[in-house]
Amino acid sequence: MLKGNNILNPIEGKHQHSKTAIGECDLFSTLHLDGVEAFRTFLKSEFSEENVEFWLACEDFKKTKSPTKIALKAQKIYSDFIQADAPKEINIDFHTKNHIAQNMTEPTLSCFDDAQRLIYSLMAKDSFPRFLRSEEYKELVKKQQNGKQKRWLPFL
Repeated sequence: MLKGNNILNPIEGKHQHSKTAIGECDLFSTLHLDGVEAFRTFLKSEFSEENVEFWLACEDFKKTKSPTKIALKAQKIYSDFIQADAPKEINIDFHTKNHIAQNMTEPTLSCFDDAQRLIYSLMAKDSFPRFLRSEEYKELVKKQQNGKQKRWLPFL
């Protein structure tokens, strides 16, 4: 999904210029920059880290080349996040869950796309705005600003 400095936003389906300053970035940029760990920590504090973990697992899954590994990884994602009473069950609608279950006999690299879009949308509209007001985010911005100062002052 990353292409140079352009990012394909999975919700809008169009490329956006990525922003390198954490203070100016959107959720998708944060998930591909240093901010992912701070966002994950924040979600853990809200007991909803399964959302970012599912999204990241899907991103990793899409890079899989071997048909055998596709089937194994798909089953792992399904058992961890999708099936009823999964240890990290994500909150998706019945129709999407059913569609994924039907695709598990012959999984493809796109079999989780609908669920991934739903979870991304949920994080973008719900969790991410709260993250931007959190202490985790403030610490992330502070670390980034300190890092920039050190690059300009190499003797520090």
